[in-house]
Amino acid sequence: MTWPRNAIMLRFYLLIPLIFLSACSFLPGRNLPALESVPELPGEYSGSGDSGTYQPLAWWKSFEDPALDRVIEEVLSSNFDLAGAVARVQQARSRAGIARASVFPLLQPSAGINDFDGPTNAGIGAQLEEVGLDPEALGAAGVNIPDRLGLTTYTLSVEFAYELDFWGRNRNDARAAGAELVATEADYLSARMGVLAETVRTYLEIVNLRQQQRLAGEIVEVLQQLESLAESRYERGLIDLRGIHAARRGLREAQAELPQIEALRADAEGRLWILMGGFRADLAHMLSDSLKSSAAPDPVPPGIPADLMVQRPDVLAARQRVEAARFAVGARRADLLPRLSLQGAIGLQSTDSSDLFDPDQWFRNLTANLLGPVFQGTRLQNNVALAEARLNEAAAAYGRSVVTAVNEVESALTALEAGRRRHALLQSLSDETRAESALQEQRYLSGVGEYEAFLAAEQTHLATKSILSAAMRDLGYARLALHRALGGAWTADDLETLWQQPGRRLPSRPPTE
Repeated sequence: MTWPRNAIMLRFYLLIPLIFLSACSFLPGRNLPALESVPELPGEYSGSGDSGTYQPLAWWKSFEDPALDRVIEEVLSSNFDLAGAVARVQQARSRAGIARASVFPLLQPSAGINDFDGPTNAGIGAQLEEVGLDPEALGAAGVNIPDRLGLTTYTLSVEFAYELDFWGRNRNDARAAGAELVATEADYLSARMGVLAETVRTYLEIVNLRQQQRLAGEIVEVLQQLESLAESRYERGLIDLRGIHAARRGLREAQAELPQIEALRADAEGRLWILMGGFRADLAHMLSDSLKSSAAPDPVPPGIPADLMVQRPDVLAARQRVEAARFAVGARRADLLPRLSLQGAIGLQSTDSSDLFDPDQWFRNLTANLLGPVFQGTRLQNNVALAEARLNEAAAAYGRSVVTAVNEVESALTALEAGRRRHALLQSLSDETRAESALQEQRYLSGVGEYEAFLAAEQTHLATKSILSAAMRDLGYARLALHRALGGAWTADDLETLWQQPGRRLPSRPPTE
């Protein structure tokens, strides 16, 4: 039995709604898997009381060191790692734009000229001869056939293709690319934090080494005087050779520290050059000779809420990659369902260019295709399983980032408080040794004390200052660790201001959707 063409098409059109209704139970674009559970955040960190607010912008200014501010400005404008991070953001933007383009129809305008020229006895002319309509017969009938046939056709058209995204495959792919873009922008912020933290750490190291070098030189001068006094006392028979050897041994040990400090300083300055994007002959003039007292900060505002972790760039990036994985699962589930696509062209065609824009020359064609995922084995199911496994991996990475962030802040808070107590004790010790040195100097000038006792007290004071300088550096490290753990600072404005900071390499603000 042969079905009429119209009856076949009617049955086909009636079948389409049934197919879509049967697939509505999937709805992969609307029934995405939920985020895996992650550890709960504490209400606040230990050792805190009043609430603080998040401020990632210019957190290094809390060190109140103009020299450090100048170094940071140079790094922000010239660092190669930041330039690479910006390039990755630009790549992610392009990928997101490509993914969004699939949601819209594809339009391809075209213009063409088709010029045909062939002999009459070939092609259709030869077929006419076979049926007895050769040129002689046509000539006898008063129809003259030329030796060659020519025809020129002009065409202006727009071809289009569009897939009806019933199941959200294209939309989910676009959303996944958008979430990956936000994650890449968060990676930029994380890279920025890492570069700035390394810059601050290297700066603190160099400044401390410069101060250690100066103090070591002063200690050498004191020990040289002690050596001279030992030699003088030996010549007078007041001490034996052991006294001279002890003085010389102390001097040589102090002198041996100077080359080591110089090597460490050269290494640290080289690392700072790399961070600044190249050799800087003016580096020595840019740096400070000693750490500022502001490196010993007031206590951190208590009550820093733990939910600030969602603002940390690495946590934000992990969270967005979970979202990207969720949308990818929806897109892969949509691959299991039929696709309905439309293809066609619309345009104008004429053999005379002067009639090309005549409405009567208008033509169109439209094709609708319904494609079902059949006979593909388990490929599509495995694609879904792979996407779901990636979602579980992303969720686990997000949970780990949250736990890591909370513990880093807890450790940084403890280390900072310990560093503050140690610095306070060493500051008190330095004050005592300075007072002792001043007392011994006064006793010597008054004629009731020995010069050797003054030099010994001065040596002790200089050694204490050296230890205090290292403690100041370590306290700066601890403060820096807390900044990095929080993804910025804990006072002033919110994250919005970060995207308003001027800078040649700061990417544009990410989308809020």
